[in-house]
Amino acid sequence: MPKREAMADRMAAAVLKRLVAKKYVEAKDEARARMAVRKVLLDNLQEEEKLDAEARTILLNHAKEIKDTVVDYGRIFSMVKGKLARERGFIL
Repeated sequence: MPKREAMADRMAAAVLKRLVAKKYVEAKDEARARMAVRKVLLDNLQEEEKLDAEARTILLNHAKEIKDTVVDYGRIFSMVKGKLARERGFIL
């Protein structure tokens, strides 16, 4: 199982457990509910990976300009990714 799917499994189990414990949801079939939460999480993780890829592409297209600045690549990457996320209504 890839790392992303394993992470989604653990997160889905934890989220569902907390939602049930606080009585925000009532799950008659916990396995099915966990799979639904897992799917939402996987979709979100895939969209975030697409944002990462697009941000990297943008930065590669401007690599020469970035090289001439004193700003850290990680900081620029975070800024570009954040801007793309805001434009798309995606919450990081």
